[in-house]
Amino acid sequence: MSKTKLLASAIALLGISAAAASGLTGDASPIFGVKIPEGYREWRLITVAHEAGKNNDIRAVLGNDIAIKAFRDGTRPFPDGTIIARLAYVYESSPQNDKVFPAPQSFVAGNPTNLQFSVKDSGKYADTGGWGYGQFENGMANPSEPLIKSCFACHVKLDASKDFVFSHYSP
Repeated sequence: MSKTKLLASAIALLGISAAAASGLTGDASPIFGVKIPEGYREWRLITVAHEAGKNNDIRAVLGNDIAIKAFRDGTRPFPDGTIIARLAYVYESSPQNDKVFPAPQSFVAGNPTNLQFSVKDSGKYADTGGWGYGQFENGMANPSEPLIKSCFACHVKLDASKDFVFSHYSP
């Protein structure tokens, strides 16, 4: 086998490994069976959030086309097919960026911590306000049923007129 073909084979194998690590292999969260949707990184931004306290993370909240339309139109409850993704990263200061400013003030997204999805299907997830939840670390579903059960227990504390969604659309 030529060096070129060997290199191409190695690159292809790495691509397969990267796809498997991304969670696109069908790994589903417990209870709700939520999987990582293909192409979610191409979705549009709903908002950015910082959670202080124990998590101390920064989050990019993305939505599929159905979610974006519902946020823009103010449609509540969200229609079935809505998927909201939360990509969480360590919230950390940036000494490199701070060198440019007169005082330490720059914070950036550090290493990823987890990925969460809220999926609207009012029939399938009727017992949890129409929402199914999944949390993934390193592309793999978190197998902790107590963690996944706690999702709706937290969301249900919101005003029902918001359809149990924390995020607000930032146009």
